[in-house]
Amino acid sequence: MRIDRAGWPFLAGPLVPAAVLAWVGRVTGRRGLRRAGWPFLALSAYMALFFRDPDRRCDRVPPGPDEVLSPADGVVMVAGEPQEGVAPEGDWQQVSVFLSVVDVHVNRSPYRGEVVESSYRRGSFLAAYRKESAHRNERRELWVREGDRTVVFRQIVGVLARRIVTRTGVGQRLATGERMGLMKFGSRMDVFVPPECTLTVVAGQRVRGGETVIARWPDAG
Repeated sequence: MRIDRAGWPFLAGPLVPAAVLAWVGRVTGRRGLRRAGWPFLALSAYMALFFRDPDRRCDRVPPGPDEVLSPADGVVMVAGEPQEGVAPEGDWQQVSVFLSVVDVHVNRSPYRGEVVESSYRRGSFLAAYRKESAHRNERRELWVREGDRTVVFRQIVGVLARRIVTRTGVGQRLATGERMGLMKFGSRMDVFVPPECTLTVVAGQRVRGGETVIARWPDAG
């Protein structure tokens, strides 16, 4: 199983006290010390689970040119009219995905194109499932443009997620479903598409990053 490189310090950290306790327990014959290391091993195993980075269908089969994919694993919170005060200026439809602490947290670009805008805003760390987290929490916003098509998406941290990792920037090109970052420990992602797109998900639906089609552009042909 592939582990995102950002996760290795979190995975390896608990192994140090576990190894020390196991060694001291063996030398002294105190089994209690060895058992005391088990919670550290469990924590390390959870970190491996959290930072796992599985391949998805988009890694094997290029998505269709009109498909917008989910940028993350999770449950759809919003699908349709934007929440008040949340969408960028203009006419948009909103799809928001809530990531729990057991979901894959590697983030993917929902659509292909050049990154034409990137902004970071400090903020609160409210629970990501709360409505107000969309405009009050710390976030990174990216605008991706391909011809006359533009998709905006945001990485938004939650009550436990305190750091956004973004591995792309203005001037770089992204493929639909390409890995572009992650968020640490529970968060949400918002995607904004123009009104001409047809949404293909509903609130409450479970989605998979890089696989689930959340919207489609009208056939350019």
